[in-house]
Amino acid sequence: TGALDPLGRLMGLDGVILLAFILGFPANEIVIPIAAMAYLSTGTLADLDGLALHALLLRSGWTPVTALCTVLFSLFHWPCSTTCLTIRRETGSLRWTFLAMALPTAVGMGLCFLAASCARLLGFPV
Repeated sequence: TGALDPLGRLMGLDGVILLAFILGFPANEIVIPIAAMAYLSTGTLADLDGLALHALLLRSGWTPVTALCTVLFSLFHWPCSTTCLTIRRETGSLRWTFLAMALPTAVGMGLCFLAASCARLLGFPV
């Protein structure tokens, strides 16, 4: 996560969140559980021991801007692996498959960067 942290910070996220998105490629709904496990440094969510997700995210340095950027990137990033395989099968083209992954990801990164930059200019903690 350390290698991804500079890019993540630029986008209003952190390295853990970006790694969770990468590892969540097979199924996008597992991104937040992966991030929670990484923040807990455990292999299972059973170790929460009553710790609420909200408290865990706050303890891990999340701000309202981090949450906003996570939602933005959730809406605009590469599709899950099944969708990518379907695009490949339906179009018969790696080029279209790559474009279907790259275009929303670029838009998501740009929106996150824009939101984080605006928050920094307005003095919000990022």
